[in-house]
Amino acid sequence: MEKVIIITGASRGIGRETAKFLARKGYKVIANYNKSEEKAKELQKELKKENIEIDIFKADVSKRTECINLVEFAIKKYKRIDVLINNAGISIYGLFTEMTEQQLDEIMKINLYSAIMMSQEAAKHMINQKGGCIINISSIWGMVGASCEVAYSITKAGIDGLTKALAKELGPSNIRVNSVAPGTIDTEMNSNLTEEEKKEVEMETPLGKIGKPIDIAKTINWLVEDEFTTGQVISPNGGWVII
Repeated sequence: MEKVIIITGASRGIGRETAKFLARKGYKVIANYNKSEEKAKELQKELKKENIEIDIFKADVSKRTECINLVEFAIKKYKRIDVLINNAGISIYGLFTEMTEQQLDEIMKINLYSAIMMSQEAAKHMINQKGGCIINISSIWGMVGASCEVAYSITKAGIDGLTKALAKELGPSNIRVNSVAPGTIDTEMNSNLTEEEKKEVEMETPLGKIGKPIDIAKTINWLVEDEFTTGQVISPNGGWVII
């Protein structure tokens, strides 16, 4: 049976590359977007040229009702959800003491609460199916913290805590829950890095390079296919962080 996969924040970056990779593997992919409708449609058209069909679905996953709508779309169309990839996220750079309540509220809702709510809604169906897989996209900053990205680091550490606890709770229902915590990846989120800063990261990384979205997509694909890994934080980071 072809697995049905929901990917949040799939119109760009890691989410987009993952959607393409998994769709090309033959999975039924539902690519969620919120504001980037044009990019989502471009993704759909790109794959259609390869005779690959994917669904795109608009939902603000920081809101419970829209999480429910996304999950219900999958259930109505495919009767099941096999994999949920919680990828939606934003980054806010700046001094912690200058973060406004509005900024903190926004990043908590988009990065952390969305993963909590989507996992709650999808898990209900996975429990009934007696099987499933939840993959949370975290970050090395959730593992080690980042200066001037304190709020972002908090949300990603929360994602990893969610992963570990939920893996224990859902394991008896044959549901695996893991985090993927990328290092520095060449995406729009890191477009603020200058060429000099990128070179510094490369020099500090044992493999001597910055990662690409496809590197993360391959890690996610492994977790989709795996049957015995759960509760883990897996960090493709070129050796920049080794714990």
